[in-house]
Amino acid sequence: MEKRKISRVAMGFIVLVVLVIVLMFTNSLRRSSRITLPEEGNTAEQTEENTAAGDDALTVIAVTPETVQTAIETLHRPAQYSRTIRVEQVWSGGSGSFDTTVTVSGRWTRTDRTLADGQTRHTITDGEITYIWYDSESAVYSGPAGEITPDDEQAIPTYETILDLPVEDIAAADYRSVSGVNCIYVETVQDPEGYSQRYWVSVETGLLVASERLLEGETIYRMASLTADLSTPSADRFILPDGTVLLDT
Repeated sequence: MEKRKISRVAMGFIVLVVLVIVLMFTNSLRRSSRITLPEEGNTAEQTEENTAAGDDALTVIAVTPETVQTAIETLHRPAQYSRTIRVEQVWSGGSGSFDTTVTVSGRWTRTDRTLADGQTRHTITDGEITYIWYDSESAVYSGPAGEITPDDEQAIPTYETILDLPVEDIAAADYRSVSGVNCIYVETVQDPEGYSQRYWVSVETGLLVASERLLEGETIYRMASLTADLSTPSADRFILPDGTVLLDT
């Protein structure tokens, strides 16, 4: 009778150990490529623990002006997503805002924006060629994108330019939560013309979720897009009015 009890206990212990190993392996597969931002005050301690844990440990980066470029380098925008971006421009005595619907699939980016005169401006670009049309018109302009990037079409700054900044041009960098979205935050030093930029980049999606541009410390531009649909967009979103299908080109 005692032997049976011991066997059951031993068997239960073995099952428990196997489950723990499986869970640890699963978590390692799911999370090994993601950044885990440490709690403030525990940066050095957690980094040492991770180093000792080996290759299966989560990547922990303490975000400072000296390390933020390394953190940004690990982020990647999703290959496919849809979202709406709100942009506000501020000037002396007033402000104005507009929304842009953005749809991305591979190298193609589509934007749809309602203009002040009520027209809807549509663009599809891959950074090399851009197609533009208005409302439901069949006439489509096409031409070289030139220096106008997909981010320019969205009216947002390109946060990857942070990678090219001298460290001394980064005024502040840390991690912050914006409406529940965990972000890497970067603020640049004011340039000779008086401009500075603030970025909030999601560590989950690799997308810029908020930004501000300041002139002499006063906000003149801000954008926000806190949510994104990461499902595959419909191929119809990348068909021109004349029936040309772009996703296959």
